[in-house]
Amino acid sequence: MRRRPAYLAAVMRNLILLLALAAATGLTVGAAVSLAWSGGALGANVITIQRCTSTGPSVIQNLSGSTVASVTVSGLPSTCGGATIQATINNHTTTASGSNTVPAGGGSVTVTFATAPAASTAEQIDVVITGP
Repeated sequence: MRRRPAYLAAVMRNLILLLALAAATGLTVGAAVSLAWSGGALGANVITIQRCTSTGPSVIQNLSGSTVASVTVSGLPSTCGGATIQATINNHTTTASGSNTVPAGGGSVTVTFATAPAASTAEQIDVVITGP
């Protein structure tokens, strides 16, 4: 009796595994086909967000010693009056934030941070205006 080469046994084993996998996949797809389908609506909505300004305001840090105590945001038009302005600073060690209300006539507003992070050469300051 002749013996089969070792590679032929491996090929046969892989073929059997492949057929078993194909059968299992067929059962899974068959089960998915039997699921009930109900129609529904999927929609998207577009919301236009009004801006109180189309130009970027100026942001200046106010230092207290070697920490950033607050920022002054200036160049805000009167259309931003009554809006809430939020500022967050991140010096890659500490993050601090604060908020204030923009005066009715616009202009400038100072946002004081709850904790004053150390001034750093690499800081990120984010300003968000919500409203009016």
